Amino acid sequence: MPTPSMEDHIEQIYMLIEQKGYARVSDIAESLSVLPSSVTKMVQKLDKDGYLVYERYRGLMLTPKGLKLGKRLVKRHDLLEQFLRLIGVQEDLIYDDVEGIEHHLSWNSIDRIADLIQVMEENPKFIQKLEELKESQQSD
Repeated sequence: MPTPSMEDHIEQIYMLIEQKGYARVSDIAESLSVLPSSVTKMVQKLDKDGYLVYERYRGLMLTPKGLKLGKRLVKRHDLLEQFLRLIGVQEDLIYDDVEGIEHHLSWNSIDRIADLIQVMEENPKFIQKLEELKESQQSD
């Protein structure tokens, strides 16, 4: 079971590979605001655990296990952003809120949130009611 830090690294590696076609230790360190030496240690652990293949000075590649988890982690992040946006959370708070909660929810909770998003999108009156509640609270 990957730790939150492992998940952050896998998610970032997955996104970098999707965007640039590769992920370097320096890019990962910059995007996570950590030291390259910390990334190197984590990458070595992820290699040992079968999430990626790391060859010093040659870069890294996600294994099928790492790709599957990376895709799932990015989807989880996007889903939580979508959910918070739908329920009317201030845009400037969404990213930090997602970062704060994404590692603390079970995959079952994530699946139920996905179901709720679907119901909300299929029922615009529900979203409208939420918006009305938000507006009435702001005027109090």
